[in-house]
Amino acid sequence: MKYALLLYDNPANWENVSEQEMQSLYADYMSVSNAQETYGGAELHPPQSAKTLRQPNGELLVTDGPFTETKEIISGIYLVDADSEERAIELASQIPTLSKMGGVIEVRRIVER
Repeated sequence: MKYALLLYDNPANWENVSEQEMQSLYADYMSVSNAQETYGGAELHPPQSAKTLRQPNGELLVTDGPFTETKEIISGIYLVDADSEERAIELASQIPTLSKMGGVIEVRRIVER
């Protein structure tokens, strides 16, 4: 079964991370990236670089950023093909966003067609 592991981070939690801590965190992220079940994923640029599209009344409206009323932003995604939901959750629990940085991870099954 294929799952998306959606990472939500609070950017404020990253402000005082030392270079040494950052290297350790990235090694932890890469260990999940290198897991046998992981087949894709990406780190995302900050929301200030995003564009949000809406189509009110059939007219395309493009604005800067997501500008949501939340402290947490989507910071990345992993795509995994796990034998079970439990395995997908196990992989997600190893991601530093959750285990070390106080963030949230959403595990969502992918619709396969």
